[in-house]
Parts: sequence; structure tokens; C-alpha cells
Amino acid sequence: MSTDLRDTLELPEVDQIGFVVQDLEKALAHYEPLFGPFTVMDALDMEWDYRGVQETSSLKIAFAKSGEIEIELIQWISGKTPHKEFLDAGREGMHHLRFIVDNVEGKVEEAKACGYHQIWYKRFGEGLAAAYLEREGDPLILEFFENKHG
Repeated sequence: MSTDLRDTLELPEVDQIGFVVQDLEKALAHYEPLFGPFTVMDALDMEWDYRGVQETSSLKIAFAKSGEIEIELIQWISGKTPHKEFLDAGREGMHHLRFIVDNVEGKVEEAKACGYHQIWYKRFGEGLAAAYLEREGDPLILEFFENKHG
């Protein structure tokens, strides 16, 4: 097996860098001069599989682009989420890297061989799903994102 995780999992280039922030408005004021304007959206009362349990959560999210990389800012509002865990651990800042994959569930299975396990998951519909994965001793989360709708 290759020692290069991207090769082992046959991952494409990073598509997104996600940051968890305490206050989205403050973060926008801080990061817009660096990344340009953000598009803000509310992700309210969404159900996710969180550590094997269905949980309802709300987030406030903002997106911008830096070249080909999407920059995502996430403010936790309510519910049990990996973002809340991150904040509760006293952290703020870079939280995850996103990779576009053809099949989220299949890639999650492959990642188990590399020590990753799924902690957050949602299938939005046919061809659209997202999963967060973590591994012991590594604070960086991987996100696999399937989007066959463009």
C-alpha cells in the first residue's frame, strides 16, 4: 500500500477548505479582504447522521473561492455536530478538507483501511451526499462530497 493517503484513496485535488468560526460576521470582516466577497446561507434544522444517531442541527455558512479552492466559513447555531465538538475543544479555524468523489459510501468504506471512520453523513438525494471522516490522533477532518448535479 502506498504511504501517500491521496494515492491510496485515489482522491482528487482538495476542492474546499472549511473553517469553523465563533462569529460569522466577524470572520467575514476578517476574511473578505483576503478571499473576496462571500455568499452567505443558512442551513437550518437539517437532519444528519451524527456518530450513528439522527440529529437536527443549524449552521450559518459562507462560501468564497480562492482560485479553484472553495473557502467555507461555518458558524454553529444549534444541535450536535462536528463543528460544535471543534468549538467545545477550544478550537477555531481550519476544520476540514473536502474532496469530490463519485460515491460517498464507497469512499467511506475504502477510508476505513486508512484508519478513518464516518462521524457525520447525509444523503440529500440521488447523486448528492456528504460525509465527514476522522481518524485517531488527527484533528483534521476529511469531507467526501458527491455531487452528480454539478
